[in-house]
Amino acid sequence: MVLVKVTRNYQITIPAEFRKRLGIKEGDVLSLELRGDTIIVRKVVRQRRRIRLGKKLYPEDIERGIDRGSRECVQ
Repeated sequence: MVLVKVTRNYQITIPAEFRKRLGIKEGDVLSLELRGDTIIVRKVVRQRRRIRLGKKLYPEDIERGIDRGSRECVQ
């Protein structure tokens, strides 16, 4: 058993051994479930559809696509 302390903002730190074992990284989403006086925490596994473009995509390409899409939505 591992003990963690609740901060004044009601936050806790997930111990490194737990994060490594579950593959939890910054930005991941966790679900919380309450069963009686027990809190159950689970890693949410979401699968994103991957698009294969056949070429490398650079941040500038993504920005241009967002700009283009924004202009199309306004018109």
